[in-house]
Amino acid sequence: MRRVLAAVLAVLVGVWAAGVLRALARVAPELRTPRLLISFAWVPLGVLPAMRARMRQDTAVPPGVEVTERSADGVPVLVYDDGSRPRPSGALLWIHGGGHLVGHPGMDHDLAGRFVAEAGVLVVSVDYRLAPEDPFPADLDDCVAALRWLQDHADELGVDPARIAVGGASAGGGLAAATVHRAHDDGRPVAFALLEYPMLDDRTALARVPGGRGRFVWDARMNQRAWTAYVGRPAGDPGVPPGAAPARRRDLAGLPPTWIGVGDQDLFHDEDVSYAGRLRAAGVPVQLHVEPAMYHGADANVPGAASMRAFRGRMVTAVRAAVG
Repeated sequence: MRRVLAAVLAVLVGVWAAGVLRALARVAPELRTPRLLISFAWVPLGVLPAMRARMRQDTAVPPGVEVTERSADGVPVLVYDDGSRPRPSGALLWIHGGGHLVGHPGMDHDLAGRFVAEAGVLVVSVDYRLAPEDPFPADLDDCVAALRWLQDHADELGVDPARIAVGGASAGGGLAAATVHRAHDDGRPVAFALLEYPMLDDRTALARVPGGRGRFVWDARMNQRAWTAYVGRPAGDPGVPPGAAPARRRDLAGLPPTWIGVGDQDLFHDEDVSYAGRLRAAGVPVQLHVEPAMYHGADANVPGAASMRAFRGRMVTAVRAAVG
């Protein structure tokens, strides 16, 4: 019996290894790293609060950029500025990623500072509440409150209220889209949306993903668990609360010009491309960039790779052109 079990285990390991190798072959060589073999899909959600403290690691703030802690009507935010921008300037409300479950503003110090230094804008990054302790709509409410604070304090911050953008990565990209929707509906629209591989559609958790996409960093199992924890019901359920999954919004007309970037090996590729198409069909100007051989979060995983520097450079250029 032990020999049979060992043989079965060997076969399963071989199948798994073959699948990993096939998936790695679709990833750009400069983006391959041993960290791609680490998965959090089986980590109990109950240990997340303890894990967050251990996972909390800030990236470096670029030289010359100052970071100030502020309270946006009770919501903690970080304000990035370098003192050299013209006043009034444009501004970017930035929302970090983490699947609605983990993450913190400091993880994007480097990117936020790059927006300041290269796009010439003020950046406000939101330290929003996280699920499962604080499920939807807690984080969205925090992001909307931060946006309203930025709009209401534009003069104090040296910002042109007509040149405010909202952006984010992964779950933060989904929150950015949802924040832009809420701002539009409330009659307080923004000028631009920057969505970096945004997490937009809970129904992706139930879909068969073609082409082997989503094997690394953020896979289908983790996506399903995250959405379920966030919305308090099974991912894909017809009763998912309105506003939680931006891709479920039917009417996209009147939303601001939008930039969307995603890798062709990202689990979110199809939902992001679909959202871009629906925006275009609704008359919204859209720039869609699909990065070849890129998995989810590769720019944060391997920030020094030439392709990832260029990928982030595209975002900086988009912000500078839209509100800089």
